[in-house]
Amino acid sequence: MQKPKKEKLGQILIKNRIITEEQLQRALEKQKETGDSLGRVLIELKMVSEGALTSILARQIGLKYVDLANYDVDISASSLVDAEVARRYTLIPIGFENDKLVVAMADPTNVFALDDVRIMTGMQIEPVVATKEDIVAAINRYCRTETEIDLSTDDFAERVMEEGGEADTEDAPIVKYVNLLITEAVNDRASDVHIEPMEEDVRVRFRIDGVLHEMRRNPKQIHPGVVARIKVMADMNIAEKRLPQDGRASVEIMGKPIDLRVASLPTIYGEKVVLRVLDKSASLMGLEELGFSEDILEVYSRSFHKPYGTIMVTGPTGSGKTTTLYATLNVLNTIRKNIITVEDPVEYRLPLINQVQVHYKAGLTFASALRSILRCDPDIVMIGEIRDPESAQIAIESALTGHLVLSTLHTNDAPSALTRLLEMGIEPFLIASAVDCVSSQRLARRLCERCKEPYEPDEEYLEKIGFKWGDGDERALFKARGCPACNNTGFKGRIGIYEVLEVTENIEHLVARNAPHVEIAEMARSEGMRTMREEGFIKVREGITSLEEVLRVIM
Repeated sequence: MQKPKKEKLGQILIKNRIITEEQLQRALEKQKETGDSLGRVLIELKMVSEGALTSILARQIGLKYVDLANYDVDISASSLVDAEVARRYTLIPIGFENDKLVVAMADPTNVFALDDVRIMTGMQIEPVVATKEDIVAAINRYCRTETEIDLSTDDFAERVMEEGGEADTEDAPIVKYVNLLITEAVNDRASDVHIEPMEEDVRVRFRIDGVLHEMRRNPKQIHPGVVARIKVMADMNIAEKRLPQDGRASVEIMGKPIDLRVASLPTIYGEKVVLRVLDKSASLMGLEELGFSEDILEVYSRSFHKPYGTIMVTGPTGSGKTTTLYATLNVLNTIRKNIITVEDPVEYRLPLINQVQVHYKAGLTFASALRSILRCDPDIVMIGEIRDPESAQIAIESALTGHLVLSTLHTNDAPSALTRLLEMGIEPFLIASAVDCVSSQRLARRLCERCKEPYEPDEEYLEKIGFKWGDGDERALFKARGCPACNNTGFKGRIGIYEVLEVTENIEHLVARNAPHVEIAEMARSEGMRTMREEGFIKVREGITSLEEVLRVIM
């Protein structure tokens, strides 16, 4: 008897009306070029989502597909398998059904994984299919290693006290606890970890997508040991508890190198410690990934591709200015260019670039470093921040003597940067000649793609805040809801909102005659500059972020 002919993936997707014949042909041509699987090509071309593809494949092999991002995982089931086993096989138990353990798997054909889970739990297994991304997120959220479970028990503080809070042996509970905090921070995409002593306990908060969330409260007894361990890691003085200190540490989390910037601050209840988590992959981001609109990126790119001049990036602390400068340097970074940076502190280590760390105690300030740098034949100079008139003067003069200078400045918008330089005592004609472009920015949280929901806004309110619809726009916006995929915040990740002012001939004339900030802003807008609020509203109309989020970060 002849076996029925097995349908190919493309035919299955066409039959289910997920893609068209034309899309399949395009994908097949791309597949010939890359050599990747058809499924991977379809996902990269955004013709089909990973969830939809996994759902179809699950149906073909007779298994149920589960959307884990919107599934209520049974914690008593997920705790039956250790996190290390779950990560090794990319699976997670999610519930019970007819005396069987329901296990979500990326590869349900892996018999070794099924056997291991069966032996470990002593239960029959009912496999279901989920996407790899969803399973990894669920493992990070629900599964804990034996170490983590051990640290969550009530007698943890007692064991720390018994063992003296040792901070220098890898098996000590306090060392495991600090490692757990860093791992959790990386898994939750936290940028900062705050360890804060209170009157009766220790509070741990993570800053995720720019907003602080309380993660846990621990007994006060563990605080001295935790601080000592972190100071050992960051090569700080353990004995000094009365003065602020800072240090740096490098760790490896799940095979990924992570840098930590550490700062301690004496408070009335003990030393507060803040860990800044520096993911090295962030320093390799391209400008397109940061959130620049196509027309704004064109203006910005035109400025930094000039052989000399000054480019200023402005915004408050934490608005992503350094990330924008690093992304710009990644474009300019070639073996033919001598690039030197002066930073305080050096956040990311970049290949081929000479990075200088400011050291005030030794007399190495921004101004003194800049004077020395100019004797080292640079093509491009990046100044972490213009803080005083002297460094501003050197930066402007460097641009006029044939160097490309990139720097940051603390102002609220792009036109204010030009008047800020005037206030620092720089001659108006020098600013007009040297500054080519000013980019001001804020970071807004992205709406979670899994759970964002549309709504019809109040037109009267939109008119009040100056929101305008574009031609052909559907009169609906999106708001945050919250789901397991985004830790019920409604947001996942951040995007930059930019205001880019190109210093044209008209603006040069205004700056040269010391025109006020308002007049410069009006001229820039008449020449096509969009304000940050207008750019934010575009991202709201596109469903990238919410109206409330834009109003939160932009005045």
